[in-house]
Amino acid sequence: MTTVNTYLTFKGNCEDAFNFYKNAFGVDFAYVSKFKDMPQNDPNCKVDDSQLNKIMHISLPIGNTVLMGSDTGGEWAKQVTEGNNFSVSINTDSQQEAERLFNELSANGKVSMPMNKTFWDSYFGMFTDQFGIQWMVSFDAKPKGK
Repeated sequence: MTTVNTYLTFKGNCEDAFNFYKNAFGVDFAYVSKFKDMPQNDPNCKVDDSQLNKIMHISLPIGNTVLMGSDTGGEWAKQVTEGNNFSVSINTDSQQEAERLFNELSANGKVSMPMNKTFWDSYFGMFTDQFGIQWMVSFDAKPKGK
């Protein structure tokens, strides 16, 4: 089943925000990783030492949805403005469906990360659609926690 959730992006205070949301909703995090948890030998995944303890990905299940988020830095941070710091996140049941939705929704938009296999074992891509909405599309061959 395809799911749609909200993904929030922060300029360094993601952990504070998600602790606030965790307390408000009274639930625990399903997943937390920091940039220091990334593979160190991947030349495509270089992170400034000042960012290593920032949140790479966090998820907070709320009802039948998941609020997700991360910090951003470097060149990406320049594009983040409070009020536009969210994306619609789509998770699909197949790589083919992820590819189809990515291609359909990104038509006439701007692709920021083409669909590709990632170090976190997802087939993943990002874009801004023709209406200015930011999207993330992923297919996880191996469900998290298994």
